[in-house]
Amino acid sequence: MSDAWLGLIGFAAALALIALGLPVAIAMAAVGLLGYWWLEGWFSTAFVLGSSPFESIFPYSFSVIPLFVLMGAFASHAGLSRSLFTAINAFIGHRRGGLAVTTVGASALFGAICGSSLATVATIGRVALPEMRRHGYDDSLSTATVAAGGTLGVLIPPSVLLVIYGLLTQSSIGALFVGALLPGLLGAGLYALAVLGRVWADPDIAPRSERHGWAGRLSSLGRVWPVALLFALVIGGIYAGLFSPTEAAAVGAVGAFLLALLSGELNRGALHDAVFETAGLTGMIFFILIGAAFFNFFLEETGLPRLLIAWIEAAGLSPLAVLALILLFYVVLGCFMDSMSMILLTVPLLAPVAQQLGFDLVWFGILVVTVAEIGLITPPIGLNLFVVQAAAGDVRQTTVIRGILPFIVADILRLVLLVAFPALVLWLPDLM
Repeated sequence: MSDAWLGLIGFAAALALIALGLPVAIAMAAVGLLGYWWLEGWFSTAFVLGSSPFESIFPYSFSVIPLFVLMGAFASHAGLSRSLFTAINAFIGHRRGGLAVTTVGASALFGAICGSSLATVATIGRVALPEMRRHGYDDSLSTATVAAGGTLGVLIPPSVLLVIYGLLTQSSIGALFVGALLPGLLGAGLYALAVLGRVWADPDIAPRSERHGWAGRLSSLGRVWPVALLFALVIGGIYAGLFSPTEAAAVGAVGAFLLALLSGELNRGALHDAVFETAGLTGMIFFILIGAAFFNFFLEETGLPRLLIAWIEAAGLSPLAVLALILLFYVVLGCFMDSMSMILLTVPLLAPVAQQLGFDLVWFGILVVTVAEIGLITPPIGLNLFVVQAAAGDVRQTTVIRGILPFIVADILRLVLLVAFPALVLWLPDLM
């Protein structure tokens, strides 16, 4: 058996172990070390085991991860989600379906300072779900809107997934952040259209709410300007070349801390929770990165990426056909695996293929993260579906799934547009 075939078997074994419930870090580490031992023997494996855990997480650029996680944690504890929801609701909440569109907008804005899909769903859900229920919204619409809106936190910068993709592929994190802006706005717009489409088909699922006067609207806007300022400072600083991504993450973390402090929400308990959430999530990400490093040593030794490239050249498939197969693979994989695990497991294998085919890795990264978003709301394992069900309390999973289809259609339409018009991703990075 050739080494490349052993790599393919190892890749399938890692997928199987993760599907059986083994933590992704342990699954990748176990398969990677066992496969590397099979190829290189105990001495080389012991060397990798002794050196790789440090080398895989010590680079300075990796400090961007805990800083952006801390930024999101402070934002979650600063009461910013309620301010964002209230401000958008004051302008459009009185229209039929307006509260659901407000939820999409608040999720997009909160995702711009949070960077985590699950945190966006949990935080916005605590604000939006009771409000939509109070006004008689159908549960399938309200819960699906929160679940779908939360996926925008994965793409709209700063995004932890984009950071990890950039580190794995050695792509510019700044270019990835800037390139994600238009696709993120496009996603929010298509989600809003999905809501309006459902409401047009069945107006009773989203009754009108009370109209706010201009005094209330202007007052609500006054409470969200710090969010816009923080986003402009972080992303604008990267775009203008004032900050590196790591420096921007530090500025964002300090800015979110000050916002939480000025809001009066940052007591000792909230500070404790934010720090421990950051430590826990960062530790989890770093453990997965260590497992991925072991697995990547094994894959590189087998030459599996080179085998895939040779297969593609022999098959005579066009680059677009190969891209379609890769994206379809991600959609199917997303039904059974969380987005971070999916990217850490597959990007080291597929990014060389994309590069060989002539695809821009920034554009390819935005496509991959967009497909990962679809996985977050795709049954049966879409994590956002479970988070929103927990936030709602007494809603069945089938109710959430029943309302999610229009948003999946919107995501697929966005993916088609990004493939057809790469400038939607690359235009802003090219201006940097």
